[in-house]
Amino acid sequence: MLEHLLLAAALVLFMEGALYALFPNGMKRMMISVLSMPSMSLRITGLVCAILGVVFVWLLKM
Repeated sequence: MLEHLLLAAALVLFMEGALYALFPNGMKRMMISVLSMPSMSLRITGLVCAILGVVFVWLLKM
């Protein structure tokens, strides 16, 4: 179980790093736009992403 958790964390780090390496200016623009978003929108978006992540993991483990 711990091995899967560490693998998932490594994949997240890879994806984040790749986005910053490939699109640095786009990531800066995205951060600026996130600062102007209401907190509730960010909270809902984060919750939806977390739920989708759990569903994807559940589907893969079936």
